[in-house]
Amino acid sequence: MAPILAPALLTAIDSTSHVHLIVGSNPLASARCSRSVEVGAKPIVLAPEDATVHYSLMKRIEDGQVTWLKRNFRDEDLTTLGRIEVDNVVDAVFITNSGKSRQSTQISTLCRQLRIPVNVADAPNLCSFTLLSTYSDGPLQIGVTTSGKGCKLSARIRREIAAALPSTLGEAVERLGTMRRRIWEEDHAMELSQDLEVDEEDIGQPATFNQLITAEGIEAARSRRMRWLAQICEYWPLRRLAAISDTDVEVLLRDYAESNASRGENDLKYGPGHQGRLLLVGSGPGNPELLTRAAHKAILSADLVLADKLVPAPVLDLVPRRAIVHIARKFPGNADKAQVEFLELGLQGLKARKVVVRIKQGDPYIYGRGGEEYDFFRSHGYIPVVIPGITSALSAPLFAAIPATHRSVADQVLVCTGTGRKGAAPDPPEYVPTRTVVFLMSLHRLSSLVKSLVDGKAYPLDTPCAVLERASCPDQRVIRTTLEHVCAAVEEEGSRPPGLLVVGSSCNVLARFHHRWVVEEGFHGLDNIGVERDLSEAVST
Repeated sequence: MAPILAPALLTAIDSTSHVHLIVGSNPLASARCSRSVEVGAKPIVLAPEDATVHYSLMKRIEDGQVTWLKRNFRDEDLTTLGRIEVDNVVDAVFITNSGKSRQSTQISTLCRQLRIPVNVADAPNLCSFTLLSTYSDGPLQIGVTTSGKGCKLSARIRREIAAALPSTLGEAVERLGTMRRRIWEEDHAMELSQDLEVDEEDIGQPATFNQLITAEGIEAARSRRMRWLAQICEYWPLRRLAAISDTDVEVLLRDYAESNASRGENDLKYGPGHQGRLLLVGSGPGNPELLTRAAHKAILSADLVLADKLVPAPVLDLVPRRAIVHIARKFPGNADKAQVEFLELGLQGLKARKVVVRIKQGDPYIYGRGGEEYDFFRSHGYIPVVIPGITSALSAPLFAAIPATHRSVADQVLVCTGTGRKGAAPDPPEYVPTRTVVFLMSLHRLSSLVKSLVDGKAYPLDTPCAVLERASCPDQRVIRTTLEHVCAAVEEEGSRPPGLLVVGSSCNVLARFHHRWVVEEGFHGLDNIGVERDLSEAVST
């Protein structure tokens, strides 16, 4: 087994005026010289006069940015070509030729003896340091290393990180550095002022003059201000930080000076003038793997979460520990009161300038009262951000191997509710042989719904149907049957909400059966990013 190497000590070195010795003239040597010039160093290239010099390197040589000594490396170069202030010892050596050569080993050994950092191309064992794959944006620099295991991989990771960052973050770092320097300068000026006051006391000022200004008080003020700045850096969203302007800096410093004691947590977290935000989030059919990226980000940003009681625990487990979670107390006869309670809780959170995330099962606008909630909060001055979710009306049949549309079988899909306003039974749709009908919120009144379909809308008793419960979750259950037997099947098997009813010939396209009903338990199709079902688990009745 290969020895486990300790992690490298990553550092940022001020290389201004340093002398970098580059051995070779190939494309890598050109890249090393370019980097040296970028960081303010003075690169010296060692290569014979007849060597092939990379064109971009030659351009830098001609422009005077790089010195070319037209000869091979000599041992004394390490201690004669450097800066006078460090006894002419060079600051770093880059060997860009093959790391397997005898010369590379010799130079590496000499550098280690002289404690000169050395980097040898394609020879990690000869290197005392490696270069990071870097991203630079003004004062912001991000470096990635794979410890010599794969430069291409480190470059890709660096690109992925850079792509996720706001484009103006470097400017924000510069401005925040200005704030830090201003704080330090003002504190230093206060200290000088205190010293002057002490001197004036010695020449006749009363002992009570400015007695509230003490060394301890100055230190406490400095600590508060630095902690305040640290909280801005820690809590503000990166995109908010990236958008900070010079005017913002002045406002922040002035606001702090005027009223730092009254500054609330959300000012520090989101910036001055922050207002509460409401996000109506669809959580999908149940499995957290089916959350959209936007929904996941919204949940992670929450200060207050208002969730339907049918939102499964694995989704709620994603809520940050700092957030307060309320579950809707909806039950028959209390749905409207529970809705009003949630609206008031949301409004209170918004007035407290919190990020309120209203999580709804499925999609907010598919029988989720999302439109009503949008209208309510808009009337109080808050425009919600609506994040769609995968509705169970279309995804649950998929997880049950039911294609909602299928050529020559089903050419249309109709989504209906089984429960109208104030619990009233809605008028069901007419029978269309080529239609798949999905009934949401219908299983608690299944008997009356089936009766209205068969007796009132002429649905044949042998129309295939399926009851889908807890779709996409590990305890998913599918009951495949017909309108003739569906009520008996649910009565015998029991209920496992949330569930829905699918009616139509599409129920028999991929999963045929020859009994009154079959029950299929469990769903693990997303464990391996698949949706295959093992119909051998079916229990016939």
